[in-house]
Amino acid sequence: MASSPSHHTQIPLASDPGGKPIDSVVPIHIVTDASQLPAEFLDPSPEKQVIIGFDCEGVDLCRHGTLCIMQLAFPDAIYLVDAIQGGETLVKACKPALESSYITKVIHDCKRDSEALYFQFGIKLHNVVDTQMAKPFKLPWLLCLCLTDMLIAYSLIEEQEGRRRSLDDYISFVGLLADPRYCGISYEEKEEVRVLLRQDPQFWTYRPLTELMVRAAADDVRFLPYIYHNMMEKMNQRSLWYLAVRGALYCRCFCINDNDYADWPPLQPIPDVILDGVEAAKLLATLNMYDIVKLDLRTNNLLVEGDVPEEEILSILDVPPGKMGRIIGRRGSSILAIKESCNAEILIGGSKGPPDKVFIIGPVKQVRKAEAMLRGRMLEMY
Repeated sequence: MASSPSHHTQIPLASDPGGKPIDSVVPIHIVTDASQLPAEFLDPSPEKQVIIGFDCEGVDLCRHGTLCIMQLAFPDAIYLVDAIQGGETLVKACKPALESSYITKVIHDCKRDSEALYFQFGIKLHNVVDTQMAKPFKLPWLLCLCLTDMLIAYSLIEEQEGRRRSLDDYISFVGLLADPRYCGISYEEKEEVRVLLRQDPQFWTYRPLTELMVRAAADDVRFLPYIYHNMMEKMNQRSLWYLAVRGALYCRCFCINDNDYADWPPLQPIPDVILDGVEAAKLLATLNMYDIVKLDLRTNNLLVEGDVPEEEILSILDVPPGKMGRIIGRRGSSILAIKESCNAEILIGGSKGPPDKVFIIGPVKQVRKAEAMLRGRMLEMY
C-alpha cells in the first residue's frame, strides 16, 4: 500500500449545476515500489476498468532519453512513479496496466512517451486517448451531417463550433486547460517549470523531489480525466472510433520495428455507421429510395450500410541521406504544401530522431497520396 502522503492537490470532478467543476482534495503518493500502487492498476480486469490521467517526465525523453517519473491520476489519488529510485523493476511492474485495454490512459501527446517506454522497457502503450489530437480531419462520408461527426478529439469540437485550425496548429496543454469548455484553468506555473528545464535539462533527475517538482508533475495529469469526460460527452460513436485508432497509431509512430507491429495489440475494427436520432433525421432528409439504410429497432438508431469510415494506417517512408532538406523545403514550405494537399498527418523525427524517416498517419488513400508526393520531392532538383 502507498505510504502516508505529505503532499496533496485538487482534482476537478463532474461539474455542479452551474457548470463549474467540483474540486476534490486528494493525496499525492511518491511511488518507489510497486506495492504502493493500486491493485486495480497492477492487475487490470474487465470488472474494474479505470480511466486515469497519464504522463511521463524525463531528460530528452525518446528512445535514448531518461525516464524519470510516470504520473498516474486516479479519481481518489495521484501516484508519481519514481523511475529513478524504483528503477526498471518498478517501471516494468506497470507494463500490464500500460498495455491493458481495461485501463484508459488519457495523455496530452503520447508519441515520445510511447517511444521511451517501448525501446527502454519493452512496453507497448495501449488504449490511449490523446487530448492533443487537434488537426482537422475532413472525412469523405456523410458530409451533410454536423461538424461534430467529421473530426476527432479537440478538433472535433473546435470545428463544430465554427473555428478552423491550420494544418500545423495544435493545442498546447496549457491552452487546453485554459479553454473554458474543457477545464477553464490558468496554469501559469507551467511556464516557470519550462524556464527551469531550459536552464537545467537534468531538472527531473534530482532527488529528493522538491515541492515544485511534485506539484508540477501532479499538475500535468490531475486535470486530464476531467478534460476526458468533457470531451467524451461531445463525441459520437464514429468520432470515438477515430479517436481510438489515432491514439493507437500515435503510440506506434516512433516505435519502429521489423515485424510491422505484429506484436502490438490490433487496431479497432471499422464500426457500422450508427446515427442517433438527430443525425438520422438530418440524413433521412438527404436520402432517396435507392439509398440502403436500416433502422435498428432495439436502439432506435439508423445504420447506414456501405458508408463507413475509411481504414486508417501508419506509413513510414525512408528518406535517402541528404534528401530530408528537399522534403522540408525552405522554412518548411515543401512539407507544408504537401500537408495542405493531403488529408493526412505528416511527422518527422526532428532533433530527437529518427532523422531519416517520415511518418504519415491517415486514411489509406490520403496516406498513399502523401507518399507519392514526398517521393516526388526527393527526386526533384533544386
